[in-house]
Amino acid sequence: MIRTAGEHALLVETGSLELSHRLDAALRAEELGGVVEIVPGPETVLVVAPGVDQGRLRARLEAVVGRERGKAGAGAVEGPVVTIPVVYDGADLDSVAALAGISVAEVISRHSGRELVVGWLGFAPGFAYLTGLDPVLEMPRLDTPRTSVPAGSVAVAGPYSAVYPTASPGGWRLLGRTSVRVWDVAADPPSLFRPGMRVRFQPT
Repeated sequence: MIRTAGEHALLVETGSLELSHRLDAALRAEELGGVVEIVPGPETVLVVAPGVDQGRLRARLEAVVGRERGKAGAGAVEGPVVTIPVVYDGADLDSVAALAGISVAEVISRHSGRELVVGWLGFAPGFAYLTGLDPVLEMPRLDTPRTSVPAGSVAVAGPYSAVYPTASPGGWRLLGRTSVRVWDVAADPPSLFRPGMRVRFQPT
């Protein structure tokens, strides 16, 4: 379903993260005239196009959605891979191990031992929700969030992992830290992470 979102945007309800990623990639390849921003989410894609005839844009979106929906089951879009070096010395590393019933070494091994995928960005600029976390490491958020989490903190919460792009309040459980800047306003694009990108954490 495609809904109007304000005066200048359309929201495509995809129903799945896989289709959101496929639609995001397809729309960027189409280079639709007048589109200034494409924002994929877990089950939606927002297309912002100020001044563009929405009827014409809707027709183009319907065509692309139909094409990509026909590829369902073909597998996820293969994005580029980025490796993030991590010093595993986070304040919650011991408690995560205790809650999971495993050793600290196994927490590190499980967190760094599989490829994660950038699902979408939200919460704060450059904050990427990384999907595919080992289920053993799925943890509830802290009962009391920290008032400030340092930039570069590597954390887990629920079925996701993340790297805090800037210092901010947060209730995710901290496993470690990285020196890689995942958000840089002077860079183009400013976010290192993009939806569909694959991420590997490398212990250092």
